[in-house]
Amino acid sequence: MNPPTAPVTGRLITFIGGDGAGKSTLAARLHQALNDAGHDAILVSKHSTSVPAEPELSAYLNRLNELVYRRDPSVAKACGDHYWLLALASWYTLQDRLVVRPALAAGIHVVLDNAHHKILARYAVNPEVPARLTEQVFAHLTEPDLVFFLDITAREALARKGSFTSLESGHSGGGSEDFIRYQDIVLSQMREQAADGGWHSLAVAGMDRDQVFKAAAAKLADRLRLTV
Repeated sequence: MNPPTAPVTGRLITFIGGDGAGKSTLAARLHQALNDAGHDAILVSKHSTSVPAEPELSAYLNRLNELVYRRDPSVAKACGDHYWLLALASWYTLQDRLVVRPALAAGIHVVLDNAHHKILARYAVNPEVPARLTEQVFAHLTEPDLVFFLDITAREALARKGSFTSLESGHSGGGSEDFIRYQDIVLSQMREQAADGGWHSLAVAGMDRDQVFKAAAAKLADRLRLTV
């Protein structure tokens, strides 16, 4: 009698990079390619609130998402950085517990477009909040199997985006140089994380979308044996 085989778990694939680096574009394309190749995969973004067969939990997750991501800018400023750190931790905790972990346990690969690493980088350059606190409130989240770091200069990212929000400039001003200055500081933190965490860095400056996708697909096959 053959011993029972262990259930196959899904792989968690996440993305990090400055605003305008192309994370969402790459995540969506890799998700589609995984499914087209016969893999079972879901795409999870910062607005993913659907919990399979659980309408009440889905509704609750949607309300939390509205509070965290669809808020009035004046409310965001009034509440302060400590509050939003804990609010974001609550959101990531529930999405990880209710969406990501069940999918992985069912053997479904998760392409996570909204990984928390950018939050870590932003708070690392915030003198008002201890870096240790930021690390602690996210420490329990599922560890990714592969992190793609899309490395691009802030100036080139701005050229791609064309516009930006106050958050993307660190609330430091509305000019292009304010965006570039803040994003360069955050990017330096991301590069440190990439070096320490064994992420796969893609220098996407000067690359078109097809080139970025092919490079990411090659690493997906090499690191996780997932061919697309």
